[in-house]
Amino acid sequence: MKTSDPASVLWQATAPPAPPTPALEGECEADVCVVGGGFTGLSTALHLAEAGARVVVLEAEDPGFGASGRNHGQVVPMLSRYGPEETVARFGPEEGERFNRFTAGAAKLVFELIERLGIECDARPVGWLLPVDSPARDAMVRARAEAWAARGMPVRYLERDETEAVTGSRYWQGALHHAWGGNIQPLAYARGLAKAAIEAGAAVHARSPATALERTGGRWRVAAPSGAVTAEQVVLATNGYTGGLWPALRRAVVPFRLFLAATAPQGGNVRRQILPGDVSVSDSRTLLWAFRWDREGRMVMGGDIVLPWRARGRAGTVARRRLQAAFPELGEAAFEFVWDGKVAMTVDRLPRAMELGPGVWTALGYNGRGVALATAMGRLLAGRCLEGLKADDPVPAALRRPHPVPSNRLAVPVARAMLLRYRRQDARAARSRPA
Repeated sequence: MKTSDPASVLWQATAPPAPPTPALEGECEADVCVVGGGFTGLSTALHLAEAGARVVVLEAEDPGFGASGRNHGQVVPMLSRYGPEETVARFGPEEGERFNRFTAGAAKLVFELIERLGIECDARPVGWLLPVDSPARDAMVRARAEAWAARGMPVRYLERDETEAVTGSRYWQGALHHAWGGNIQPLAYARGLAKAAIEAGAAVHARSPATALERTGGRWRVAAPSGAVTAEQVVLATNGYTGGLWPALRRAVVPFRLFLAATAPQGGNVRRQILPGDVSVSDSRTLLWAFRWDREGRMVMGGDIVLPWRARGRAGTVARRRLQAAFPELGEAAFEFVWDGKVAMTVDRLPRAMELGPGVWTALGYNGRGVALATAMGRLLAGRCLEGLKADDPVPAALRRPHPVPSNRLAVPVARAMLLRYRRQDARAARSRPA
């Protein structure tokens, strides 16, 4: 079985059934056509439908097929690279602080939606941990914790002993803890969003890839193999799976192929000793190590593979090595599931929310923070479709335009080169760890 096969994904095996999403047949009209059935597209459709708009979603596979149903399931209330002070320094106090509030509130939005809509997705708002992987990064993590706490966020820095108590490991030096984070079953969440959007009045069509987009008579026509949608506005919510529908959009992100692995269910003693409070862990490496439990006691972790050949075996080897370093009590863990998905990275590691043309909107480039950010961006895009771009939009003006990569043909080699560069950065930082 290949890691790209949906059957290799843990979440496929444990999610509730998907709602009926028949393929589009024939011509139809809508206020908004949403292309893409992941978190961004489904959140957009849900919020539009709840506001009374006519919405049609076109998904090439099934809702949650891409990164939305393949990710680690961590709900993270922070950007991957920027802390709140760096955001303010880059965008100024007004735009920067609006963006800080938007980023922090994205995680709360996820759990609020899950509760309001009754989505069954093993939601656990138990907090999120950013452990320090080396003394070289301790000052950065401490400063980030202090900056968020100064803004009224439920964030604090844990010293080494408390970090050990929370993680069950002496591997990390300390950690930032954010109480608004947590875990979900991501495919179940995507399917729950789809069900809620349908119940609110949206039409969600699976196996209906958008094949062409053209402007005609002041409206947009989105073609699919067996039909088409004519709409006033279009939302392109394809992120790391962006194709050629809007050619320039492909150059806005670099697709990284990341891997995840899940052990067999672990025994009670190990389960109680390691991550005893079920907190999610994503450490401070550039290529982070991520760990969490699923509801059945599987340890789920993320990884990276630079070269794709023999990826399944190599991904398992990397995952096992990292587990042994962080949690030696797991021993020689066997993996039940190993899978991969595309993560959309941007050159500056910041997301984008853009108007590509008259009434054509998109948001993408979540850089590994997609559960929370994509949900919040979906609500934001719905608001833009309904009311236009407001002066107090939470996304800074600089992030409403692309920062393109040089060439589509260079995207994969660039991604691999970036992975190698990040590995070297992490190796240099690791040399500062005490013996």
